[in-house]
Amino acid sequence: MAEQPNLLFVNLAVSDLEKSIAFYTALGFEFNPQFTDENATCMIVNEGAFVMLLVEKFFQNFTKKSIADSKTITEAIMSISVSSRAEVDQFVEKALAAGGTTSNEKMDEGFMYSWSFQDIDGHLWEVLYMDPSAING
Repeated sequence: MAEQPNLLFVNLAVSDLEKSIAFYTALGFEFNPQFTDENATCMIVNEGAFVMLLVEKFFQNFTKKSIADSKTITEAIMSISVSSRAEVDQFVEKALAAGGTTSNEKMDEGFMYSWSFQDIDGHLWEVLYMDPSAING
């Protein structure tokens, strides 16, 4: 794991860690074995962003609040960018094949194209492509 400031760690409560690891592995993510045990794993998004998947009982140690039922309540929407429109579709299709469900239909704003899904615990993920020429304009 990179030693640098401003790393991003998103913590998500999961009901079944092994099933969650299988789901995200099917999407192409890898995990840091140094931060993996029966309670948690560290999913590597890129060299500066990570998702900690924490078994609900363990997750509860980090907050005094109730854990949201992510199948019925939106706690957050995690967005991840990819390199093309085709990659948006491929990523979400992998998520659906691995047991995820569609969250919203595809959205095409011209300069931005996105599609979203829910993982096996109901967490919302949006996959998006933004045309670099629209950003740099």
